[in-house]
Amino acid sequence: MSLESLVVWIVIGLIAGWLASAVAGGGYGLIGDIIVGVVGSFIGGFLFRALGVGTPFSGIAGTLFVAFIGAIVLLLLLRVLRLGTSKRA
Repeated sequence: MSLESLVVWIVIGLIAGWLASAVAGGGYGLIGDIIVGVVGSFIGGFLFRALGVGTPFSGIAGTLFVAFIGAIVLLLLLRVLRLGTSKRA
């Protein structure tokens, strides 16, 4: 992976993570939003392929859309896990 590809992944992860935290709540700061966005891109890619759904956009916009959807799913899962552990205590 080239340095340029890595920077693009980080930027898309940051944007997707920030947008998802703005919509779903639960911002984790700059580094946390990047991680949520990058992990969300994998989750979104898996979900879109598993469901056989295409993106309404192409190029970077499509990648950002998939990462955003995946990041929202991840944030909702983290929220459910956080609520589940806080009820046990």
